[in-house]
This record gives sequence, structure tokens and C-alpha cells, in this order.
Amino acid sequence: MQTTKLSTKSILPLTCSRSGTCCFGKAVMLNPWELFSFSKEKKVSPREFRDLYTDFGGIRLTFNGKQDKKGQNACSQYIDNHGCSVHQGRPLACRLYPLGRQIQFEKAHYIFEGAQFPCLTDCAEVLDLPKLSVGEYLKGQGAEPFEKAQDEYLIVMQNIADIAFELLLDSGLSVSGDTKTLSLWREMGSEFPEKLAERIGKDWIDALMIPKITEVIEDPIDFAQKHNNLLQLKAQEEFGALKTLEEVHKAAVLMMGVALHLSRGLGADTKGIAELWIETAKNHGAKE
Repeated sequence: MQTTKLSTKSILPLTCSRSGTCCFGKAVMLNPWELFSFSKEKKVSPREFRDLYTDFGGIRLTFNGKQDKKGQNACSQYIDNHGCSVHQGRPLACRLYPLGRQIQFEKAHYIFEGAQFPCLTDCAEVLDLPKLSVGEYLKGQGAEPFEKAQDEYLIVMQNIADIAFELLLDSGLSVSGDTKTLSLWREMGSEFPEKLAERIGKDWIDALMIPKITEVIEDPIDFAQKHNNLLQLKAQEEFGALKTLEEVHKAAVLMMGVALHLSRGLGADTKGIAELWIETAKNHGAKE
């Protein structure tokens, strides 16, 4: 699909009419900070919010509310004739809409899909409202801390993948002639999220999406870094004394699965990332 790239100075009809049409039929992906923010606004535990209102272990917001005229279900947090019930806790995807955010070469770009501004299809009245620059809109939406969370969790994602690389490349597994590991990495890159969540298992899904962080952390970077440390410690405890290459293989597949599942929650190109990581492993001697 065609995308239109924007700068923070681009002027668009971004004053929202708050008609609620964008709260139907979307796929809103979540990272752990966003799930935590939702739960705090909802005044429930992250586990409760995850179990009640998300799919695939917490990486996607559930849309199971009333249907609109197109037959699209409303977000689980949408209240008819009111709007979002947890507006202050809403995730980055909702704060950016109708824009998207791409990160290329460590620089963020804002985009919208298609040649025509998306809101005009269902909310043409925005043309009669004041126009804003992309930067003004993002400031008004309070997007900055959620962008920081997304960027920090991209680092967490890579750190988890690095555990998988170490297990494959530094343990003797790759030089043993193993071809199963990369084959499964490729399979997981294209796997349906419900299947990948099942493959990872409840224990690691919980560690990934509802970390045991008991202290109140307001800063998303601090939250993600604390979470990263917990994940690294868990991996060290579970995989620090593996005895057979088969155990190492299973651990390398599991860790790559966790990294890929997080990538989907971050709205990344999971298949493309899997292919990149496979090529990286091959360049370091792994075989498929």
C-alpha cells in the first residue's frame, strides 16, 4: 500500500471531531508499558487488564464491542455515546491515529497510508476544523512518553534476540551442523500470533507482558530497562546450565519466539525482522 511520509512540520486536518469512528475495526498492538498504562487508568492489575481486554497474551487490544454500520466491532474500551473509557491511558497507536510511525536508521518518520488523508473517509467534517502541524498534534496527544517506550522496547526486543544468537552461535550448536534452529526461526516469523503465543508458553508470555515490577515507575524508559533486567535474569537462571545441544536448541527457539512476539506488539514487520536475524546468524556460521 502507498504511504505518504511526513515531517513534524507537515500541516494536516488533524483537529479531531471525536466522532469515535476510529474506535471500530482496528488492530491496536500493545507493548508492556502500554498494557501497564491501560491497567493503571482502568484501576485494575496488569494481569487483570491483559486477561480481560487483550489477545495473544497481551500484544493486541481486544475489539469485541458493538458493531458499526460496516459490521466492525468497537474497541473493548469504547463506550457508546461517550468514547474511550480509558482515554488518559490509551496507547501510542491511538495517540498517533491516523498517523503511523516508522523507524528507519534510528530516525522516526511519521506517515499515513494511502494518497488521501485517512480521516476524510469517515470524518470529512475535519476539513472544517483548524489544521495542525504533525508536531503540534503529537504534543497535544501526549505521544512523547509512549514513543520513548516504543523505542526502548525495540532495544529490549534486540536484547532478547541476542540471547537466542548467543545460544545458537556460542554454545557449539551451530558448529554441530544444526539446521533445525534457523528453520524454526523462519517458521515463527510467519506464524499466527496465537500459535506463537502458545509455542512460547504462559510462563514466558507472563514474563514478557506483565513483568513483576512492584515499585511505581512513572518513566517509560526506566520501566523498560527494569523489565529488560528481569528478562535477562530469567534467561540466565533458566539457560545458564544447559547440558545437551537439544536443550540449547529449544532455548534458542524459545528466546527468538519471545523476541518476535514482542516485535509484533511493537507493530514491527515480524517476518522481515526474522529474515534479517536469520541472515545475520548465517553470516556468523549458522546453517539452515
